[in-house]
Amino acid sequence: MKRRDFLRAGAVAAPATLLAAPAIAQGKVEWKLPTSFPAKAPGVGTNVTSFANRVAAMSDGQLTLKVFSGGELVPPFGVEDAVEQGTAEIGHSTPYYAASKNSALHFFSAVPFGMTAVETTAWLRYGGGQELWDGIYAERGLKPFYSGNSGVQAAGWFKTPIESLDDLAGLNMRIAGLGGEAMRKLGVNAVLLPPPEIFPAFQSGAIDAAEWVGPMLDMAFGLQKVAKYCYVPAFHEPSAALEIVVNKDAFDGLPTHLQAVIANAAEATSVETTAQFDYFNAVAMQKLKSEGVTFGAFPEDVIAALKKAVSEVMAENASANPKFAEVQKSYDAFLDLAKDYAIEVKAATFTQRV
Repeated sequence: MKRRDFLRAGAVAAPATLLAAPAIAQGKVEWKLPTSFPAKAPGVGTNVTSFANRVAAMSDGQLTLKVFSGGELVPPFGVEDAVEQGTAEIGHSTPYYAASKNSALHFFSAVPFGMTAVETTAWLRYGGGQELWDGIYAERGLKPFYSGNSGVQAAGWFKTPIESLDDLAGLNMRIAGLGGEAMRKLGVNAVLLPPPEIFPAFQSGAIDAAEWVGPMLDMAFGLQKVAKYCYVPAFHEPSAALEIVVNKDAFDGLPTHLQAVIANAAEATSVETTAQFDYFNAVAMQKLKSEGVTFGAFPEDVIAALKKAVSEVMAENASANPKFAEVQKSYDAFLDLAKDYAIEVKAATFTQRV
């Protein structure tokens, strides 16, 4: 796989015309499936390709999905809008790319100092998270399915070491989600660029630092060619979820067995994707170290300042949006349980293993 191949695939095209109804021929259904990401990118791109292949196989070709790379059919950050408006019947993205519609969507992607991938899955499945997500999307005629997780991400790539809080002030940094809001409170000019624009902006100097995902994807995008300091773990994304989002009218129009195919294909893809990130991030980190990349953690004063900034960001969002506050209550209730379990069991397990 070559970086330029999937970066080229992310070039933005003009919006497509609206679909009046799914294409049906000889009892078969074909849907358009735009993604927010370069379709050839590992992890985020193979997630949607794997999902589409599963749907075709599980339905014996009765339902097929034509995947469009980020920007090919609709802009990378416009996937949910396209599905809502009927430009496409189904899409692939991450919920916080549409957080301007409802800030509560951050909880279904990533929350600073929040849940891990496994904990997120547990909350969605058993803690009421999926029901809250379903309710928010139903207001826009959408139906969401969890389709995987990156696991713990990297905090970002920097051209010079971050040795104190002062080293962050004034930096232009690509960083997503609530973490970007927190960074702004520390004097960082946080910007959200779509994936294909990250490397060119970093290379040209338009941004001084870049947060994308983690070793596997960051290496594939070539960020190590621009900077040699990578900070881990990501305070802002201890996990980050991917989604399959379906136009609810289109979904309701399917026979029940095809509805089940979509649901089960998304779930199977979620397991595969999380495993893929865990395995290939470990492999990529070793390769990056051999190429001279230094991995380190943010200094204590930076973490302390970020925790304070995140607390302020969360309070501001909860005050501005009752739905954010409602989801936060559910999220935090399980996070408290998960933290206690992690301290008592998981932390001790990792300590014994080292």
